[in-house]
Amino acid sequence: MEIRSFLAFKLPPEIKRILSHISQDMKKTSLDVRWVKAGNIHITMVFMGNVPVGHVEPIGKAAEKVCQRYGPFAISLKGAGVFSGRRNPRVLWTGMEGDLDRMSCFRDALQKHLKPFGIKQEKRPFRPHLTIGRFRKGAKPGAHLDDLLLKYQDLKSPVCTLKELVLFKSDLKPGGALYSELKAWPLFGKI
Repeated sequence: MEIRSFLAFKLPPEIKRILSHISQDMKKTSLDVRWVKAGNIHITMVFMGNVPVGHVEPIGKAAEKVCQRYGPFAISLKGAGVFSGRRNPRVLWTGMEGDLDRMSCFRDALQKHLKPFGIKQEKRPFRPHLTIGRFRKGAKPGAHLDDLLLKYQDLKSPVCTLKELVLFKSDLKPGGALYSELKAWPLFGKI
């Protein structure tokens, strides 16, 4: 048996509150977007996909080793944008700033420790973002998207701290993904 899973940080309450407000505002537009529930938004470090149940415990031990080396990360929201450009947008997101270089090293260390379990390594540079919505196939964004991006281009939030990495299980349901926390590890290292 396998479970669909990923390693991520839950959002601090201050950031979750801001995203909830932004999401409500964006839903008022006529954009053809499947909106992500604010409670389901997180900072994914490693998407593992389907993992044999027998690998969950050893994967947890590998993740814990990395967490013991790294200290908490300071982050804040910064701006909004789309992946694939404004003409053919796929994902609407908010950006982040803070300890991103250190987070990139953390992600690389996690991937290195997960390699023995057959977890595919992400080759693209680490660009943390928070997905607010996904455009439906063939969606025509038009001026509404430009207005939205202009409105949120200077988005900022208070600086918050990420202190705990979480192993999530993801169950795909007709109404969207349902996430369950399986394990969590505090960050208390010196790096």
